[in-house]
Amino acid sequence: MLLGFLSVPMGAAYHVVVAIAQFLGPLPAGLATAAAIVGFTVAVRMLLFPLSYHAFRGQATMTAVGTKAQELRSRFGSNPDRLQRELNDLYRAEGSGLLAGCLPLLLQLPFFSIMYRLFLSRTVAGHRNGLLARELFGTPLGNHWLTGAGPLSAHGLVFLGLFALLAAVAFITARAARAAAPASQPRPSQPQPSQPAALAAVSRALPYATLIFAAFVPLAAGLYLLTSTSWTFAERAVLSWWQHRCRAQASPGAGSPAGSARSGPARRQRGGAAPSTAPARPR
Repeated sequence: MLLGFLSVPMGAAYHVVVAIAQFLGPLPAGLATAAAIVGFTVAVRMLLFPLSYHAFRGQATMTAVGTKAQELRSRFGSNPDRLQRELNDLYRAEGSGLLAGCLPLLLQLPFFSIMYRLFLSRTVAGHRNGLLARELFGTPLGNHWLTGAGPLSAHGLVFLGLFALLAAVAFITARAARAAAPASQPRPSQPQPSQPAALAAVSRALPYATLIFAAFVPLAAGLYLLTSTSWTFAERAVLSWWQHRCRAQASPGAGSPAGSARSGPARRQRGGAAPSTAPARPR
């Protein structure tokens, strides 16, 4: 039932990608279809940007709620009844914000499913998927890394190049996540021994999961994964920069010597001349 529901939008997406590939036909080495896959994925992600923005804000709300919950556990850890009441009040107050953050993520899932299955399925709307018959540097887009000519052939080199790009994106994504973790998840005064370490290990390894998927899907689906993960990293980097910029504008000069120096003259202008501490010269 679900696949039948997706067949109509998959068929429409298929014709769009084929049209883009025909427009880019003069590109050499079979780059037209690969460029069409990349361009179509980017276009869909741009259309989904409003949902991604609200999902990012919802995740920021969830992070803030987690920080507040850690503070409550630190304050009322010795009083379980008081802690439970405080946590209930916190989750009740932030419940709408948490739901608003999860809803955009759920709304994006059908679009991701359509794009992923378009570059994975051998048939689209009951017909052969012609995109998988196209080639990139002589390698059919429907080939898998472990099948066909083999991982050590010329076709395997194309997959190794794809894996190298996926590994690079995963590395910078994991590095950015580690850099953002201390600011968004401060350590509680009473650290829990095992759970944070396990969660940190999972978060560090999660970006590399795309490498495992790419090893078992067609080359076309691997190109989609590369484009989508790269877009996700760039999108989150831009949104994080914009969030920090808005916070800096909301509290200018907070904790900054330059800001204090700039705000000093303003305070003197608003409050009048500062009293002089020099002794009066005798007449």
